[in-house]
Amino acid sequence: MAESNFVDYIKVFCRSGRGGKGSTHLRREKFIPKGGPDGGDGGRGGNIILRGNNQLWTLLHIRYRKHIFAGHGEDGQKANRTGADGKDVIVEVPLGTVARNAETNDFLFEITQQDEEHILVKGGRGGLGNTNFKSSTNQTPRYAQPGEPAIEGFYTLELKMLADVGLVGFPNAGKSTLLSTLSAAKPKIADYPFTTLTPNLGIIRYRDNKSFVMADIPGIIEGAHEGRGLGLRFLRHIERNAILLFTIPADSKSIPGEYTVLLNELQLYNPELLDKKKVLAITKCDLIDEELTREMEKELPDIPYVFISSHTRYHLQNLTDLLWKELNS
Repeated sequence: MAESNFVDYIKVFCRSGRGGKGSTHLRREKFIPKGGPDGGDGGRGGNIILRGNNQLWTLLHIRYRKHIFAGHGEDGQKANRTGADGKDVIVEVPLGTVARNAETNDFLFEITQQDEEHILVKGGRGGLGNTNFKSSTNQTPRYAQPGEPAIEGFYTLELKMLADVGLVGFPNAGKSTLLSTLSAAKPKIADYPFTTLTPNLGIIRYRDNKSFVMADIPGIIEGAHEGRGLGLRFLRHIERNAILLFTIPADSKSIPGEYTVLLNELQLYNPELLDKKKVLAITKCDLIDEELTREMEKELPDIPYVFISSHTRYHLQNLTDLLWKELNS
């Protein structure tokens, strides 16, 4: 997916439909001059509904749809006929979409399953017709309820990508190369920081036709939780991953030091991220020998780890075995 086509945050103005007015009609027919009230209820205003679609990976299709309006309910009619409901507007969104009120930033709901539906903006109820108000003491009510007004406002939709494994690391740690080697994904790869500007997803084929999804998240730097670098824009995608795969290159000055910084950024952004399963992959191991590998093992953090090389495919099968084991443990 082209970087310009990946949209994971939008703000839209939405307005539901207003409810129709109840009718105050009185039955008047030949030979029935005083037939009594027969005004029907007003129709319900249209809702704005979000529906999950697992074929979508971005919010691009809503990017230029700045206004979303639902239909208004029709007024009640004579002969106790209820007005037609306003037309609902259904907006399909990718799984992992979170809806919020843009004014208050209050969380409304999230969509995580195919065809899951939630009402973003509820339409107004139709007003009751005068038939509902007749009684033994008020046999000819000449009033009815107005319909409820429409609800309007700004709402934000943000996408948190759903993946089994999320790649976490500094820029140029070999995350994109690893994803492209293990899957058919073709992320942009170059020898400079922040080559990856948007998350990329890849399906990792495993033994016996099994598979899992891996996400390449743009590189984290120290201070990312405060918005430095690409900052908060992409840290939220990590919240959706079952396993965090930390990638640190073998030529790093200090693997434990980099791991600590990464862990600290995640904790400062959302402490719950530390409860996720963690695996460490030391990348670019074609640059070191076995003796240096044994020395580095003495300093590694106390989590499952594997030394790999995407270029030579060294221990890549060991890595997928480890990830599969952790996913299913």
